[in-house]
Amino acid sequence: MAITEKNIMNRLYLIAGALFVFSMAIMFRLADIQMIKGEDYKELALNKTEKMFTIEPNRGNLYSHDGSLLAASVPKYEIRFDAQTVSKANFQKYVPALADSLGQLFKRPSSYYRQLFRKARANANRYKLIARNVDYLDYVRIKQFPLFELGPYKGGFIETHKVVREYPLGKMAARSIGYERVDENGYYTRVGLDGAFGEHYLRGKEGKRLKQKIAKGQWKPVGLDNIVEPQDGKDVVSTIDINIQDIAHHALLAQLEKYKADHGSVVVMETRTGEIKAISNLGRTSHGKYYEKLNYAIGESHEPGSTFKLMSLIAALEDKVIDTSTVIDTEKGRFKVYDRVVRDSRWGGYGEISVSEAFAVSSNTAFAKIIHNNYKEQPKRFVNRLMNMGLHKKLGLPIIGEGEPVLRYPGDKGWSGISLAWMSHGYEVSMTPLQTLAFYNAIANDGEYLKPRLIKAVREGSKVVKQFEREVIHPSICSQETVRKVQQLLKDVVEKDLGTGHDLFTDTFSMAGKTGTCQKNYVAKDPDKLAYISSFVGYFPADNPKYSCIVVIHEPDKSVGYYGADVSGPVFKSMAQKIYTSSPVVDEVKKDIPGPQKLHEEYKQYFVQSQKKYKTVPNVKGMCGMDAISLLENLGLQVEVKGNGKVKNQSVDQGTALGQVKKIVLELS
Repeated sequence: MAITEKNIMNRLYLIAGALFVFSMAIMFRLADIQMIKGEDYKELALNKTEKMFTIEPNRGNLYSHDGSLLAASVPKYEIRFDAQTVSKANFQKYVPALADSLGQLFKRPSSYYRQLFRKARANANRYKLIARNVDYLDYVRIKQFPLFELGPYKGGFIETHKVVREYPLGKMAARSIGYERVDENGYYTRVGLDGAFGEHYLRGKEGKRLKQKIAKGQWKPVGLDNIVEPQDGKDVVSTIDINIQDIAHHALLAQLEKYKADHGSVVVMETRTGEIKAISNLGRTSHGKYYEKLNYAIGESHEPGSTFKLMSLIAALEDKVIDTSTVIDTEKGRFKVYDRVVRDSRWGGYGEISVSEAFAVSSNTAFAKIIHNNYKEQPKRFVNRLMNMGLHKKLGLPIIGEGEPVLRYPGDKGWSGISLAWMSHGYEVSMTPLQTLAFYNAIANDGEYLKPRLIKAVREGSKVVKQFEREVIHPSICSQETVRKVQQLLKDVVEKDLGTGHDLFTDTFSMAGKTGTCQKNYVAKDPDKLAYISSFVGYFPADNPKYSCIVVIHEPDKSVGYYGADVSGPVFKSMAQKIYTSSPVVDEVKKDIPGPQKLHEEYKQYFVQSQKKYKTVPNVKGMCGMDAISLLENLGLQVEVKGNGKVKNQSVDQGTALGQVKKIVLELS
């Protein structure tokens, strides 16, 4: 019996010991959770119910040179209702009036909203959707409606917003102005001007806001304020002129449709400053329509054809291996170089002609002879001359995707005994349309080679924070003697009867330029695959150039026509006429463009004086929209804008006392 009792007692001791150890383990675990890992578990719990969200800043606006909107960030608000935070008394008192107000705003029966609120109340819905895509002015109105004006805790008012990018010009210049697209890796990237200047200027800085999880997939903002306020991006003023852009877009579109071409591009540049005033790139869809698929003008490097003869000619003139009066025998339009034959487009050739005539008629055999015969013993001399003019380098544009120029050097892969002859008239070399235009612009600009420019300034409100100056790539690509000679030859292409561009001649204003017709897909030696690139590049007026321009059209229908003079030349002429008549020539362009500090001081003084001067509403009709907004806002007025461009009408008459006005509506055109 004693043995049995002893066994029982041993078992009890064992169980008691186990329970003691177990209880100690629980106590240790509780202490560990509460005192050591407590904060971690609290944070984990909060993360399941509360989360920090990123607030995208308002992206800065992108403007044309005169203040017209090209791209703008517009906030769109989502209005929701927390039915659980509203007291029964407030709900019964204010909901009928709130429903009436919402019904009037959104053109719906007030009974619809009364039922919506009652149902939300019955279901204790803390995140009931009231309206989506509400603009800023309507958002401000809704905040002041009955019940909602009591705020988020007493009135149940919840708002979230997102920023939407809008483009007033629509599809015109869409690829150059820029938009967001998904690349081949699935990443979102911005292209064009919007992308080039996004990170540094337009994007702004993100904010942070705490939100509480109230249901699956639903997060409600906590509190009234953001944890970190977002900082809006700066505004960028581009060089684009929307009137010239409109002319370029429609002139190119009409010709692409006429010739059923695959794609084409147009660039218009201001001669003295390098500012790009218009850039249009249109590609054909499978349905035969055209839109801005790719930025061909900047990104597509291709053989330029006869437009490269200007570069070859300048090299030969600078090396003094020929002069414009040197006579060349075109040999019935055929010139054999080893086992290959260079051919002129005119059967039978042009006989014996001068270099100046060879340029006007665009003789391939003449130029092949000039370059091959004079440089075959020292080919590096020719290529070095081209390189000295910068033809082997990119322009260094801020826009991503500039095409790589190709200029082979003796000894490089692909170089052969025929290379000089083929390079002379634009084969075995490659350039983008904008690179070609920049070179021609240098000739129009008396030899000064400018970097094309797409941006004028960066602004923060009315304050200029950065001004972009004209940038010189090369002060003089060749001697002034050579510049004068080739300027005359470019005029002859259009003005002389034998010139390939003579059909473009008009006695109302002068043009200078060069036609180009280049074979494409010729390596396949398949007549069905053979296509053409038609070009015209030049400047106007010829004697005092204001604008340079290039037109490149790929793969026009061969049955309709493919020569540069026929396909691209008319686009150049049409644009030049319209631009010339709408933009009078200025004899002198100021080169002392004021820097950002000077402009900032001018703006500062201007607005200080404005506030002192104006006691009544000023007349802002005819002013650029951006400047009118800045002026009126600095006078303490709330400004609403409709349209883009210059001010056409203002809702408050000039002379109205400022003290009587809170808001003014500007109609832009």
